[in-house]
Amino acid sequence: MQSVLRHNWNNEEVAELFAMPFNDLMFKAQTIHREHFNPNEVQVSTLLSIKTGACPEDCKYCSQSARNKTDLEKESLLAVEKVLEAAQRAKDMGSTRFCMGAAWRNPKARDMPYVLDMVKSVKALGMETCMTLGMLSTEQADQLNNAGLDYYNHNLDTSPEHYNQIITTRTFQDRLDTLSNVRSAGMKVCSGGIVGLGEKAVDRASLLIQLANLNPQPESVPINMLVKVAGTPLADIDDLESFDFIRCIAVARIMMPKSHVRLSAGRTAMNEQMQAMCFLAGANSIFYGCKLLTAENPETNQDIALFEKLGINTETVAGDTERSDNRVKTAIVDQQHSDLFYNASA
Repeated sequence: MQSVLRHNWNNEEVAELFAMPFNDLMFKAQTIHREHFNPNEVQVSTLLSIKTGACPEDCKYCSQSARNKTDLEKESLLAVEKVLEAAQRAKDMGSTRFCMGAAWRNPKARDMPYVLDMVKSVKALGMETCMTLGMLSTEQADQLNNAGLDYYNHNLDTSPEHYNQIITTRTFQDRLDTLSNVRSAGMKVCSGGIVGLGEKAVDRASLLIQLANLNPQPESVPINMLVKVAGTPLADIDDLESFDFIRCIAVARIMMPKSHVRLSAGRTAMNEQMQAMCFLAGANSIFYGCKLLTAENPETNQDIALFEKLGINTETVAGDTERSDNRVKTAIVDQQHSDLFYNASA
């Protein structure tokens, strides 16, 4: 019997999922995954920081917060031409979606023309587009949608109960309001969270309930493992147990059967076997490239080697008949040597 898409998950039943014997949980997640996706395909995105550092928010995990004493160099908004060059390089490496992130609380009116040009330029390459710019007003969401933006990323980060321990400069409701503005404008939603922030198991369940009970559910759900950065308040927090992270991926797949679940930040701390378990648990999206926004990410050639070992192909964009998995495997451009790409854990 096929899984049912639901928006009424409660704490007790999600706790029961997390408490399942590991093998049973993995089997359930993989069975549901196969109902909706090719189990041997992974969607590949590239994330570029279009404006780095000096963010006024106080997120305790983030190297880009102006309140955290990190060594991150601040950089101004990239020129549209630089963004387009990076997007072409990402496409040559096999990415189907190009994500652009700016360290803002929210975009200013003076920034919007440049941001909209970036969207239009990347769309002209035949790639899916995604942006993460902080909070959006209804007007800004409409402008991005009219420019052709496919996805907007705005993570919930953690549970409502744990949220004030991590961020105090914007509320959990602020995040939900931005997601509502994005959805009302007609764009797809990319929203997930970070685990390993010192939260309890019930907080991980609560985060997934918040995401799954959105109607519609997010089309893309990034699950990040905390990348500890020197100078941030969470730099010395205890590591999350690997099986707890894999369980989070599996439960996300069960609760959001039609969403792409992205194995996101933190992959450099995972060996090949752990990543393979995450794919088995239902993860079917990753970021390519050695950097995300400000956190380390495996080099592209390492991902290609792992895909070959697992027999995984890259998912294609509908209508893009030119792209094939061979294009990824034979790409000459080595993205990790580009100074345009930044590590993106935030």
